[in-house]
Amino acid sequence: MADAPRLQDRYQTEVRPSLKDQFGYENPMEIPRLKKICINRGVGEVSENQKVLDDAVEELRKITGQHPSVQRAKKSIASFDIREGMPIGVKVTLREARMYEFFDRLITLALPNIRDFEGVPDRSFDGHGNYTLGIDEQIIFPEIEVDNVDRIDGMDVTFVTDAETDEEAYALLKGLGMPFVRRGEEEPAGA
Repeated sequence: MADAPRLQDRYQTEVRPSLKDQFGYENPMEIPRLKKICINRGVGEVSENQKVLDDAVEELRKITGQHPSVQRAKKSIASFDIREGMPIGVKVTLREARMYEFFDRLITLALPNIRDFEGVPDRSFDGHGNYTLGIDEQIIFPEIEVDNVDRIDGMDVTFVTDAETDEEAYALLKGLGMPFVRRGEEEPAGA
């Protein structure tokens, strides 16, 4: 059997005991954990060019190590030139070992590749213990070869936890190594 990912070991040995002390959990099942990571990428121009969808699928597969599913429009929206059943995005849901490996690569390799990176904002929690991080360029991931990229696209990465509050989810993700920047600590724009 393969060794557990480094971040999963860190969760078991460091983060769980720290969260138990910080929030005073009585039952070990109360301690928040990361349930899954969902990566979602829209492909708006697929009606004009099928290659956009193929590229998005291939790039997401390289980044996550798992084949993405194509998301289709549930209803037609004339103002956006979208017809029901038309492909509008691709997504991947990672769990268990792949989830921890992706998270580790994201915080150690990809995020530091962002130009002028100071940290990720801490205000993208949804009120239910989940955090969404918007990434502007897929080329920050080392698996993507910049020379072979036709267009720069972003994606949303959602960290789904079973934490009851955003404060608990923040402590969990911070303990796992998410480089948060607290509100007020960021440099003002244009400074």
